Amino acid sequence: QAQLVESGGGLVQPGGSLRLSCAASGSIFSGNFMGWASQAPGKPRELIALISRSGMTNYTDSVKGRFTVSRDNAKNMVYLQMNSLKPEDTAVYYCYGIRWGVSYWGRGTQVTVSS
Repeated sequence: QAQLVESGGGLVQPGGSLRLSCAASGSIFSGNFMGWASQAPGKPRELIALISRSGMTNYTDSVKGRFTVSRDNAKNMVYLQMNSLKPEDTAVYYCYGIRWGVSYWGRGTQVTVSS
């Protein structure tokens, strides 16, 4: 069964760090891209980081220099290292994969940045 399962969300203070993990089924992980999206309250879901099978990455401007997406091909895992977190990063974060033109989403994990 194709699925994505996120973990690692929580409450963190501004300026802090958090690492999200995503366990992917093999059928999704073998697709062209994996990545992460965020959805803040009242806003649409936005792709923020993508990584190709070969490891090439792309980020939306708001997270460049602060977030790093990576993958472990041996474990079918995708990670999002988030540093210098800001209150505006508060959102539900979703793991994302695309294979043969079909998009897959996890159920999401909440990240709250607050003092």
